[in-house]
Amino acid sequence: MSEELLMMLLADARLPVAGHTQSGQLEAAVRSGLAAEQVPVFMRSRLASVVRVEAGTAVVALHRLRAGLPLPTVVDAWAARTPSAPMRDTSRTLGRALLRLVKRLFPDSGHVAEVAALERPCRPLVLAAAAATGGLAPASLGRLVAYDDLQTVASAALKLLPLDPLDTTSWVRDLLPEVERVATEVASLTDPDQIPAPSAPQLDLWAQAHARTTRRLFSA
Repeated sequence: MSEELLMMLLADARLPVAGHTQSGQLEAAVRSGLAAEQVPVFMRSRLASVVRVEAGTAVVALHRLRAGLPLPTVVDAWAARTPSAPMRDTSRTLGRALLRLVKRLFPDSGHVAEVAALERPCRPLVLAAAAATGGLAPASLGRLVAYDDLQTVASAALKLLPLDPLDTTSWVRDLLPEVERVATEVASLTDPDQIPAPSAPQLDLWAQAHARTTRRLFSA
């Protein structure tokens, strides 16, 4: 399978990996008053914060898998840069769903087996195992993480707000240069200490609030 086709497969929103249950904190933001015209700013803020952490984690994990280096320090670095417990739990839940798929796609992969042996691996590590097995380049993995996040928020926005689907598609298109910027930034990372550590306190607060509510459309 070519690198391009594997990227297309893993970026497909129709994959059975629970992506439809996610809003990337958008539901909590809308409940707090975020308007439709502010969604692109919200998407950009995620690219600058949460996505940089996830993409950096995935790329460092990819390097260590290919180099035969241990992964626990990557897990620790990711957790330290994801202070919200609900956001960590969400990533691990999505990681479990993605791992089921990756095991089916690559049943003989040693990289997948190594990540599966970890306790509740987060989604970036599972993506790294798929990338290591399928031959994805680090920059391609970074693009995948960032693009998937944009599409997750865009899809959720259509269910939460009165929007034209053409608008959300245009927002994603307009932010593709930011996706490329994230991919370029993380592509050369090889050490857990190099994973970006941006602060996103409002996203953390929304995640905490959403985890406590009993009336919600999305799990996170």
